Amino acid sequence: MNESTAVFAGMQEAEALRFSMILGIAAVVMVFILAALLGVALVKISKLNKKYKTFMKGSNGKDLEASIFTRFNELDKVKTDVEYIFGKLNIACDMLLGAYQKMSIVKYDAFKEMGGKLSFSLTMLDDKNNGYILTSVHTREGCYTYVKEIIKGESFVVLSEEERQSLEEAKNKRNYMA
Repeated sequence: MNESTAVFAGMQEAEALRFSMILGIAAVVMVFILAALLGVALVKISKLNKKYKTFMKGSNGKDLEASIFTRFNELDKVKTDVEYIFGKLNIACDMLLGAYQKMSIVKYDAFKEMGGKLSFSLTMLDDKNNGYILTSVHTREGCYTYVKEIIKGESFVVLSEEERQSLEEAKNKRNYMA
């Protein structure tokens, strides 16, 4: 194996790692955004609760009528805000369903004379168990990388023992969107 092939295999491995990191970072950012939106909704609900308590402390008929209309307007605003937040939450959930969310890696020695468990099989699946297995086999001569497509949890290409193990571990991981 020549040096350019080893560099290319290393670049593929780095690209797969970068892709996984980007998906992870995107998921974390979405969680923070949703947490902020939820915090805003909770603050607005708290303010509304304080106003309700103030409203219920005795007042005359005209003040009561004005207070009722004010509260109805505030409730309409809260309803609009909640609908907006749920719309954003649904968009985020739809986006995350297409992301790889079930992953497993099995490291192993491909050849008896080599140590350090430099070879690996990485499985990445979405919520429908579609994805791929990335296998990297390290030898004294170089590194060989293979990708095998997974559709509905099955491969149409023969899998090695380590690839089967990685696939089963990934399929058995809990889907965090369920």
